[in-house]
Amino acid sequence: MKSASRRATLIAAALGLSGCVTRAEALETSASAPQPGASLLRSPAWVAAHLDDPSVVVIHVDRDRRTYDREHIPGARFLSVDALAIDRDVPNELPPLAEVKAAFERAGVVDGSQVVLYGGMDGLAPARAFFALDVIGHGHRAALLDGSLGAWRAEGHPISSEAAEPRPGTLTSKPEPERVVDADWVAAHLDDPGVVLVDARPPDEFRGEAGNGDVARRGHIPTAQNLFWRDFFVDRDARRLRPAGELRAMFERAGAREDRTVVVYCRTGMQSSFAYFVSRYLGYRTRMYDGSYVDWSRREHLPVERGPARGT
Repeated sequence: MKSASRRATLIAAALGLSGCVTRAEALETSASAPQPGASLLRSPAWVAAHLDDPSVVVIHVDRDRRTYDREHIPGARFLSVDALAIDRDVPNELPPLAEVKAAFERAGVVDGSQVVLYGGMDGLAPARAFFALDVIGHGHRAALLDGSLGAWRAEGHPISSEAAEPRPGTLTSKPEPERVVDADWVAAHLDDPGVVLVDARPPDEFRGEAGNGDVARRGHIPTAQNLFWRDFFVDRDARRLRPAGELRAMFERAGAREDRTVVVYCRTGMQSSFAYFVSRYLGYRTRMYDGSYVDWSRREHLPVERGPARGT
């Protein structure tokens, strides 16, 4: 337990939470408590019915504000995904959580807000925002818009180009730093039957047949199973999620069970943000290896495998 506590302290320090970490046991309880998933996904009709509800905060998350300025859901606020993914040792790391909290406060999020997220990067940007809210303890009051703006438009709901000017809010952070794990944690749990590693990258990257310049060694983390994040959609262009039963079958084939912890990763933590959301939506205990495969591949003492996943 001392080593687990030490790892929790180190991760929390990187997130700017040194003063928030107490006992590792308490963090374990927080990270593993069962979470209902149905409220994590909202339909366009639900959002339309709640546009005038002051407790519902709709946020358009993207890298490029021009898409928001051109068209967005009426009353939606803009949040740059760059506020939730910074370059540290590897790209797209979660910033210190005080900065994450401040970013959502600038968007008008307060303690009682029900946050609905949608936006760009094919759905990765709002998923990253959900992950960030989850780590600061507000994930239970956050949801993604199923189908994003395309589904909203297709159902005939109104579109606006008028920028919202939210009043900055005050959000109480209840950090859950154990939702973020590092390479040491993953290495220590490679043979743990209670941990399921999910790699959200394209299959050719997982097998080591393709790569990127920032990946030092092609392949994947041993014991990982490949669930490409785009396969979670009914149609890769529509961005509507598959039915929950189909998604659960995909995760179960990867080894997920109610009594196991799902740890997701990708190349730099962006693609796995969507896998993180889907895993949480299905109710699994979920954590993110935010440094992901770029970080792992650079650590020469850590093992790498090529080819298909074990057992397939």
